[in-house]
Amino acid sequence: MSIEVILLILASYLFGSVPAAYLAARWLKGMDLRKYGTGNIGASNLVAATSKRWAVPVIVFDLVKGAGMVWAGWLLDFTLAQQAAVGVAAIAGHNWSVFLRFSSGRGIITTLGIALVLPPLNGYWPFALGIACLIVLVGVFITRSTAPGVLVGLASLPLTSLALREPLSLALAYIAMFLIAVLRRLTAQRIARIESLSRGQILLNRLLFDREIRDKKAWMDLLLSRTGPPGCPPDSEIKEKKG
Repeated sequence: MSIEVILLILASYLFGSVPAAYLAARWLKGMDLRKYGTGNIGASNLVAATSKRWAVPVIVFDLVKGAGMVWAGWLLDFTLAQQAAVGVAAIAGHNWSVFLRFSSGRGIITTLGIALVLPPLNGYWPFALGIACLIVLVGVFITRSTAPGVLVGLASLPLTSLALREPLSLALAYIAMFLIAVLRRLTAQRIARIESLSRGQILLNRLLFDREIRDKKAWMDLLLSRTGPPGCPPDSEIKEKKG
Protein backbone atom coordinates (compact mmCIF):
# COMPACT_ATOMS: atom_id res chain seq x y z
CA MET A 1 0.00 0.00 0.00
CA SER A 2 1.47 3.35 -1.06
CA ILE A 3 2.00 6.31 1.24
CA GLU A 4 -0.65 8.24 -0.70
CA VAL A 5 -3.27 5.63 0.10
CA ILE A 6 -2.32 5.54 3.78
CA LEU A 7 -2.40 9.33 4.06
CA LEU A 8 -5.80 9.60 2.38
CA ILE A 9 -7.24 6.85 4.60
CA LEU A 10 -6.00 8.77 7.64
CA ALA A 11 -7.38 12.05 6.26
CA SER A 12 -10.69 10.33 5.55
CA TYR A 13 -10.91 9.08 9.12
CA LEU A 14 -10.17 12.56 10.50
CA PHE A 15 -12.65 14.22 8.14
CA GLY A 16 -15.25 11.61 9.02
CA SER A 17 -14.61 12.33 12.69
CA VAL A 18 -15.85 15.92 12.38
CA PRO A 19 -19.15 15.73 14.37
CA ALA A 20 -21.37 18.09 12.40
CA ALA A 21 -24.55 17.36 14.38
CA TYR A 22 -22.75 17.82 17.70
CA LEU A 23 -21.24 21.13 16.57
CA ALA A 24 -24.59 22.35 15.22
CA ALA A 25 -26.30 21.62 18.54
CA ARG A 26 -23.50 23.39 20.41
CA TRP A 27 -23.60 26.46 18.20
CA LEU A 28 -27.38 26.72 17.97
CA LYS A 29 -28.55 25.73 21.44
CA GLY A 30 -25.43 25.48 23.55
CA MET A 31 -26.29 21.83 24.27
CA ASP A 32 -24.32 18.62 24.38
CA LEU A 33 -26.17 16.29 21.99
CA ARG A 34 -24.74 13.27 23.81
CA LYS A 35 -26.95 14.12 26.79
CA TYR A 36 -30.20 14.38 24.81
CA GLY A 37 -32.59 11.78 23.48
CA THR A 38 -30.73 8.72 22.30
CA GLY A 39 -27.36 10.34 22.92
CA ASN A 40 -26.61 9.69 19.25
CA ILE A 41 -24.55 12.29 17.37
CA GLY A 42 -26.63 12.24 14.23
CA ALA A 43 -29.20 14.17 12.21
CA SER A 44 -32.23 12.44 13.77
CA ASN A 45 -31.23 13.32 17.33
CA LEU A 46 -30.35 16.84 16.19
CA VAL A 47 -33.89 17.22 14.81
CA ALA A 48 -35.35 16.06 18.12
CA ALA A 49 -33.21 18.55 20.05
CA THR A 50 -33.48 21.54 17.67
CA SER A 51 -35.51 21.59 14.44
CA LYS A 52 -35.69 19.96 11.03
CA ARG A 53 -34.16 22.85 9.10
CA TRP A 54 -30.81 22.49 10.85
CA ALA A 55 -30.60 18.82 9.89
CA VAL A 56 -30.32 19.60 6.15
CA PRO A 57 -26.75 21.02 6.17
CA VAL A 58 -25.68 18.27 8.60
CA ILE A 59 -27.05 15.57 6.27
CA VAL A 60 -25.28 17.15 3.28
CA PHE A 61 -22.02 17.33 5.22
CA ASP A 62 -22.28 13.70 6.34
CA LEU A 63 -22.96 12.63 2.75
CA VAL A 64 -19.88 14.51 1.57
CA LYS A 65 -17.77 12.82 4.25
CA GLY A 66 -18.10 9.53 2.41
CA ALA A 67 -18.74 10.55 -1.19
CA GLY A 68 -16.14 13.31 -1.23
CA MET A 69 -13.32 11.17 0.12
CA VAL A 70 -14.07 8.32 -2.30
CA TRP A 71 -14.11 10.83 -5.14
CA ALA A 72 -10.72 12.13 -3.97
CA GLY A 73 -9.36 8.58 -4.13
CA TRP A 74 -10.74 8.20 -7.64
CA LEU A 75 -9.08 11.45 -8.73
CA LEU A 76 -5.79 10.07 -7.43
CA ASP A 77 -6.26 6.93 -9.58
CA PHE A 78 -6.73 4.62 -6.61
CA THR A 79 -8.10 1.16 -7.33
CA LEU A 80 -11.69 0.33 -6.44
CA ALA A 81 -10.51 -1.51 -3.32
CA GLN A 82 -8.41 1.48 -2.24
CA GLN A 83 -11.30 3.88 -2.81
CA ALA A 84 -13.50 1.59 -0.73
CA ALA A 85 -10.93 1.57 2.08
CA VAL A 86 -10.93 5.36 2.07
CA GLY A 87 -14.73 5.40 2.27
CA VAL A 88 -14.85 2.85 5.09
CA ALA A 89 -12.34 4.99 7.01
CA ALA A 90 -14.76 7.92 6.77
CA ILE A 91 -17.56 5.78 8.23
CA ALA A 92 -15.26 4.63 11.04
CA GLY A 93 -14.38 8.24 11.77
CA HIS A 94 -18.03 9.25 11.90
CA ASN A 95 -18.96 6.35 14.20
CA TRP A 96 -15.91 6.55 16.47
CA SER A 97 -14.87 10.19 16.31
CA VAL A 98 -11.43 11.00 17.66
CA PHE A 99 -12.84 14.40 18.66
CA LEU A 100 -15.58 12.89 20.86
CA ARG A 101 -13.58 10.21 22.67
CA PHE A 102 -14.42 7.65 19.99
CA SER A 103 -18.20 8.00 20.12
CA SER A 104 -20.60 9.57 17.64
CA GLY A 105 -23.41 8.56 15.27
CA ARG A 106 -24.39 5.51 13.25
CA GLY A 107 -22.78 6.50 9.94
CA ILE A 108 -25.77 5.56 7.77
CA ILE A 109 -25.79 8.83 5.81
CA THR A 110 -22.03 8.62 5.26
CA THR A 111 -22.49 5.01 4.12
CA LEU A 112 -25.20 6.18 1.71
CA GLY A 113 -22.81 8.72 0.20
CA ILE A 114 -20.20 6.04 -0.44
CA ALA A 115 -22.67 3.55 -1.90
CA LEU A 116 -23.99 6.30 -4.15
CA VAL A 117 -20.69 7.27 -5.79
CA LEU A 118 -18.35 4.27 -5.50
CA PRO A 119 -20.04 2.10 -8.18
CA PRO A 120 -20.54 4.80 -10.90
CA LEU A 121 -17.02 6.17 -10.44
CA ASN A 122 -15.77 2.70 -11.34
CA GLY A 123 -18.15 2.05 -14.23
CA TYR A 124 -21.06 0.33 -12.45
CA TRP A 125 -24.62 1.45 -11.86
CA PRO A 126 -25.63 1.65 -8.17
CA PHE A 127 -28.32 -1.04 -8.54
CA ALA A 128 -27.44 -2.53 -5.15
CA LEU A 129 -28.14 0.80 -3.46
CA GLY A 130 -31.45 1.12 -5.29
CA ILE A 131 -32.57 -2.29 -4.05
CA ALA A 132 -31.37 -1.47 -0.53
CA CYS A 133 -33.38 1.78 -0.53
CA LEU A 134 -36.45 -0.11 -1.70
CA ILE A 135 -36.01 -2.60 1.15
CA VAL A 136 -35.74 0.26 3.64
CA LEU A 137 -38.99 1.78 2.37
CA VAL A 138 -40.80 -1.56 2.58
CA GLY A 139 -39.38 -2.08 6.06
CA VAL A 140 -40.64 1.31 7.21
CA PHE A 141 -44.09 0.55 5.78
CA ILE A 142 -44.30 -2.83 7.53
CA THR A 143 -42.65 -2.08 10.88
CA ARG A 144 -43.24 1.69 11.16
CA SER A 145 -39.56 1.94 12.02
CA THR A 146 -36.48 2.66 9.93
CA ALA A 147 -34.00 0.54 11.91
CA PRO A 148 -35.05 -2.98 10.75
CA GLY A 149 -35.26 -1.88 7.11
CA VAL A 150 -31.87 -0.18 7.26
CA LEU A 151 -30.28 -3.33 8.69
CA VAL A 152 -31.77 -5.59 6.01
CA GLY A 153 -31.01 -3.01 3.33
CA LEU A 154 -27.34 -2.90 4.31
CA ALA A 155 -27.23 -6.70 4.37
CA SER A 156 -28.66 -6.77 0.84
CA LEU A 157 -25.86 -4.61 -0.60
CA PRO A 158 -23.15 -7.30 -0.84
CA LEU A 159 -25.66 -9.98 -1.85
CA THR A 160 -26.99 -7.86 -4.70
CA SER A 161 -23.47 -6.90 -5.75
CA LEU A 162 -22.41 -10.54 -5.92
CA ALA A 163 -25.59 -11.49 -7.78
CA LEU A 164 -24.82 -8.81 -10.37
CA ARG A 165 -21.26 -10.19 -10.70
CA GLU A 166 -19.68 -6.92 -9.72
CA PRO A 167 -16.04 -6.92 -8.53
CA LEU A 168 -15.40 -8.80 -5.31
CA SER A 169 -13.75 -5.71 -3.82
CA LEU A 170 -17.06 -3.84 -4.12
CA ALA A 171 -18.96 -6.64 -2.37
CA LEU A 172 -16.31 -6.72 0.37
CA ALA A 173 -16.71 -2.97 0.83
CA TYR A 174 -20.45 -3.46 1.31
CA ILE A 175 -19.78 -6.24 3.82
CA ALA A 176 -17.48 -3.90 5.76
CA MET A 177 -20.20 -1.22 5.80
CA PHE A 178 -22.75 -3.72 7.09
CA LEU A 179 -20.45 -5.04 9.82
CA ILE A 180 -19.58 -1.52 10.97
CA ALA A 181 -23.29 -0.70 11.27
CA VAL A 182 -23.91 -3.88 13.29
CA LEU A 183 -20.94 -3.22 15.57
CA ARG A 184 -22.04 0.38 16.15
CA ARG A 185 -25.56 -0.69 17.13
CA LEU A 186 -24.35 -3.38 19.51
CA THR A 187 -21.84 -1.10 21.21
CA ALA A 188 -24.13 1.94 21.48
CA GLN A 189 -24.18 3.94 24.69
CA ARG A 190 -26.42 2.34 27.31
CA ILE A 191 -29.22 4.74 28.20
CA ALA A 192 -30.55 3.09 31.38
CA ARG A 193 -30.55 -0.21 33.23
CA ILE A 194 -33.51 -2.36 32.21
CA GLU A 195 -33.80 -5.12 34.77
CA SER A 196 -36.65 -6.91 33.00
CA LEU A 197 -34.51 -7.75 29.95
CA SER A 198 -31.49 -10.00 29.71
CA ARG A 199 -28.26 -8.90 28.10
CA GLY A 200 -29.07 -11.07 25.09
CA GLN A 201 -32.51 -9.48 24.66
CA ILE A 202 -31.05 -6.00 24.86
CA LEU A 203 -28.41 -6.82 22.24
CA LEU A 204 -31.06 -8.32 19.94
CA ASN A 205 -33.21 -5.20 20.30
CA ARG A 206 -30.21 -3.02 19.57
CA LEU A 207 -29.40 -5.05 16.48
CA LEU A 208 -32.91 -5.12 15.04
CA PHE A 209 -34.43 -1.87 16.29
CA ASP A 210 -31.39 0.23 17.23
CA ARG A 211 -32.77 0.71 20.74
CA GLU A 212 -32.78 -1.28 23.95
CA ILE A 213 -36.57 -1.67 24.15
CA ARG A 214 -38.58 -3.08 21.26
CA ASP A 215 -41.65 -0.96 22.06
CA LYS A 216 -41.00 2.44 20.49
CA LYS A 217 -43.41 4.33 22.75
CA ALA A 218 -41.85 2.85 25.89
CA TRP A 219 -38.43 3.77 24.55
CA MET A 220 -39.46 7.35 23.82
CA ASP A 221 -40.99 7.65 27.30
CA LEU A 222 -37.71 6.44 28.77
CA LEU A 223 -35.76 8.99 26.77
CA LEU A 224 -38.15 11.75 27.81
CA SER A 225 -37.73 10.85 31.47
CA ARG A 226 -33.95 10.89 30.96
CA THR A 227 -33.59 14.24 29.21
CA GLY A 228 -36.89 16.09 29.46
CA PRO A 229 -38.60 17.77 26.48
CA PRO A 230 -36.40 18.75 23.51
CA GLY A 231 -34.70 22.09 24.07
CA CYS A 232 -34.64 21.76 27.86
CA PRO A 233 -31.29 20.89 29.48
CA PRO A 234 -31.08 17.67 31.51
CA ASP A 235 -31.20 17.90 35.30
CA SER A 236 -27.45 17.25 35.46
CA GLU A 237 -26.74 20.33 33.33
CA ILE A 238 -29.13 22.45 35.43
CA LYS A 239 -27.34 21.41 38.60
CA GLU A 240 -23.99 22.17 37.07
CA LYS A 241 -25.12 25.66 36.08
CA LYS A 242 -26.57 26.34 39.53
CA GLY A 243 -23.39 25.15 41.15
